[in-house]
Amino acid sequence: MPSASSVRRPLLLRLRDFWLNVHLWLGAGLFVALCPLGLSGSALVWNQAFDQLTSPSHYLVGGQAILPPSAYVAAANVAFGDRATPAQVRLPAKAGDPVVVTGPVAGKAQRGQRPAQLSAWIEPVTGRVLDVGNPRATPQGWMHNLHGNLLVPGGVGRKIVGWLGWTMTASCLTGLWLWWPRRLSGGLAWRRTGSTLNNLHHQLGFWIFLPLLVLALSGVYIAFPQTSRALFGVETPRAGAPGGGGRPLAAPHLGVDEAAQAALIKAPDARIAAITLPTSGKRAAWRVQVAPRGEGRPTTFLIDDGTGEARLAPAQPGADPLSRLVRTIHDSHEAPIWWQAIVFLAGLAPTVLGLSGIIVWLKRPRRRRLLSPLPA
Repeated sequence: MPSASSVRRPLLLRLRDFWLNVHLWLGAGLFVALCPLGLSGSALVWNQAFDQLTSPSHYLVGGQAILPPSAYVAAANVAFGDRATPAQVRLPAKAGDPVVVTGPVAGKAQRGQRPAQLSAWIEPVTGRVLDVGNPRATPQGWMHNLHGNLLVPGGVGRKIVGWLGWTMTASCLTGLWLWWPRRLSGGLAWRRTGSTLNNLHHQLGFWIFLPLLVLALSGVYIAFPQTSRALFGVETPRAGAPGGGGRPLAAPHLGVDEAAQAALIKAPDARIAAITLPTSGKRAAWRVQVAPRGEGRPTTFLIDDGTGEARLAPAQPGADPLSRLVRTIHDSHEAPIWWQAIVFLAGLAPTVLGLSGIIVWLKRPRRRRLLSPLPA
């Protein structure tokens, strides 16, 4: 009569073979999609450094902003001509950064797509326009579109990216199940199999497993925000704050410098980070973001265009604490440098793991000898 262990072992081997096939098909079948998602995520970890590398003409500047905001709006107006209307001014956070003025392109947007935009990159000290173009057509904008939408227009691309996040989650979990040894020391040993490539796949997969899983699940949260908030019981902030949406007012009552000054009266020790011009609505208002000169989060004020009264802006959609935390974890821009480094390496991992997994898959006749039996 066969022993219990002899009955269980074939079942475990069959389960292992099944999950190995699932893992390989997930990695190999979706490699073309997962690879650019990971690589673009790595490139965007150090967002500004990537922009400086790919668009150096935007950074031919000599210092921080010293001109009034109205001077930059006027320069952008001339550069835009009749193609666009300035809607927002972003002032540099440090010396060497340009002023960026952005506005919607004239004409109606195509159905299901965001309105086209035009940006002017301006030298802060002199007010000289360095470049004019579509911010989404720059290498940085293209990379953001690739990572967030896989270059698929409308809301379809974001959903595809979300489902790829679930796929990456499944790949991480099946990979951990396949890696798990009878003894932990055996799993951490470099020469676990006779193949260097397999050993690399095992070791990298184990050490990057947790960060990759966190990034995959946070990407799912970002791709499906309403479902994610409902799952965690987070109330969705209401949209429609004054001063948001639509096109800028042709003739606002206040000037851009007056709106900036009204915000600085409320926060005299801060600096102006961004100014959004008022749009048509029941209560036209300027949106002025001020940032502390040291460490700390920026604060946004709404400046009533009729009275000049300044008040704190309500939370915008996506501004709940959980969503902010998830986005910080995922893009790492406000995270410590050690987490940025981990996210950068995790973005490279799908390419390395995918290539090594595909090569192992192509060597299928040797697969059983290389992968099983596991070391005792």
